[in-house]
Amino acid sequence: LAGTRIICDRKFLLECKNSPAARTPPCCLPQTPGVTSLAQSSLVKLEELKEQNESEEAMPGEQPRATAP
Repeated sequence: LAGTRIICDRKFLLECKNSPAARTPPCCLPQTPGVTSLAQSSLVKLEELKEQNESEEAMPGEQPRATAP
């Protein structure tokens, strides 16, 4: 068996985790809803939850009501 084995120490790998390049998606990455970006339905759901939380904060005296899934 022929091949190249790349050996990295633990310290180097932990430093790579915090690198700015590791946190930035590649520029040529395709936008796939639900995979590389949030699905459109998820964005709508996030907005609804945000509005619900804001309305609950505006009325602190009321009990939170249960919502059906």
